[in-house]
Order: sequence, then structure tokens, then C-alpha cells
Amino acid sequence: MDTATATRGNGAWALVLASVLWGTTGTAASFFPDDVSPLAIGASTMTVGGLLLFVVSAGPAIRAVRDAASRRWLLLGALGVFVYPLAFYSSMHLAGVAIGNVVSLGTGPVFAALLEWLFERHRPSVLWLVCTAAAVGGIVLLSAGGDASGAPAVVPGVLLGLAAGLAYALYTYSSSRGIRAGQSPRGVMGGMFGLGAIALAPVLIFFGGPLLQSWQTVGIAGYLALGPMFVAYLLFGVGMRTLRSSTATTITLLEPFVATILAVLVVGERLDLVGWLGLALILVAVTVLATARRPGSPSAAP
Repeated sequence: MDTATATRGNGAWALVLASVLWGTTGTAASFFPDDVSPLAIGASTMTVGGLLLFVVSAGPAIRAVRDAASRRWLLLGALGVFVYPLAFYSSMHLAGVAIGNVVSLGTGPVFAALLEWLFERHRPSVLWLVCTAAAVGGIVLLSAGGDASGAPAVVPGVLLGLAAGLAYALYTYSSSRGIRAGQSPRGVMGGMFGLGAIALAPVLIFFGGPLLQSWQTVGIAGYLALGPMFVAYLLFGVGMRTLRSSTATTITLLEPFVATILAVLVVGERLDLVGWLGLALILVAVTVLATARRPGSPSAAP
């Protein structure tokens, strides 16, 4: 295996680890009291985590913001950083943890491919098309096989999930373009999420009061900011250094797989046989894409 192939493999597995951390968000958020708004949860997670990302990469982040070639991508990505947590947590609140996750993350690869086509006229590979089609099919089965009877508003939740998927693809694509403009992954992630955190701070101030009502709420908010946000997005930056945004978003379809398993085992949401088949299909598609070797590498022979 050559160095480039090994590096891409490390990037893929960094995204797998990040996806596992992201998969815990819905279950952790389900332990908040009812008076904690999903807007407060989303704003606190991205504001605190985004500021931490900026602090640990302040030098490279400032350079990335000052560089005109990367700044426009950081600003565009910051828009996605602002919209994503608000739409994502609201989607789970309305449609349930499983459906909110699979719609939000499941539509990400489709939107990412559209962005690559729009900005670069880049056609996705056959492998990406097959794996993404399989994973999206798994998401359809998973949504059909889930029990949303206890969800307050499934349709608005699904629509918010679509908005979250577009926002997720937007900052994923923007981060890859910022890195390709010559900035380091740490600088791009720190600058983009730092800008997003500044935009989200007023939302946190307005809605975040109930987060401070007990040590339990503070602890859950702290975990969401440090684990699924701070550590996971450091890993995300490693992955984006070597992978296209469409490939990255397909690999991170592992996140709704983890989220649904936890929703069933911990939160108490139900899943029938069709839903379990959908989960299996997602896992197979993500595994194939994460372990695939690009044509032309020494270890890509049949």
C-alpha cells in the first residue's frame, strides 16, 4: 500500500470515529428536560465547540480568515455551521431521534454531490453512485421501519432534516475547498466554526437559560460540545484533508446507523424488520466506500 492510499485510509477511519461520536448526540439530547429548547441545544453545542476549535487553532484559523482565497469558503461554510445545529436538533425533536438523524445525514451526500457539480462540474464516480444509492435506499427503509407514533410533528421534522442535510453538505464542501485553497485543515475548521460560533452566540443567549438549571443539564451540554462537536470535528478535519466532500458525507452515513441503534436501545424508539434491513444496507454501503482503494494505486489490482 502506498503512502497516498494509507493517508486516504486514515482519513476515512477518522470520519468513521467522528460519525460514532455524532451518533450519540440524539440520545444524549433526549435526557434534557422538556423546557430545554432544541434551539438552545444546537446553539450551545456549536457555539462552545466552535470557539474551542478556534482557540486550539487560532494562528492557522486567523490566517485562513485573512486569506481572500479561503475566506469566501469559510464564510459560506459558516452559514452552514449556523443553520445545521438549529435544524438538526429541531428535526430530532419533532420527528424522533432515528428519523431526524437519517434524514439530516442521509441527504448530505446528495447535496454534497450537487454542490460539487454546481461549483466544479465534477461528476461522481460509479462507486460513489452505487454506495450512496444503497445507503439512501437503506435510509428509506429505516424511515419506513421506524415507529414515529410518539413524534409531535413528523413532516415538519423531515423538512427541517432536509435543511440540516443541505447545511451539513454546505460546510463539508466549503471546508474541502478552503483546504484546497492552501490552508491547513485545522485552520479551515477553526476559522469556519469560529465564525459560525459568533453567529450562533445570540441564539444561545436568548434560548440558553434552561441549560443552566442543573448540573445534569450542564453536564449533557458539556458532553455535546466537547465530544460530538470538538473532538469529532478535529477528526472531521483530518478526513477532509484527503477525501472529497461527497465521499466524506457518504462515509458519515454511519452516524444515523449509530444514532438509530442508540435510539432503540436507550431512548426506547422501536424498529421493525424493514428498519433493521435498512440499517444493514447503510452499514454495508459505508464500509465498502470507506475501505475502497482508488484505481491506479498499487494495491487496487483485481
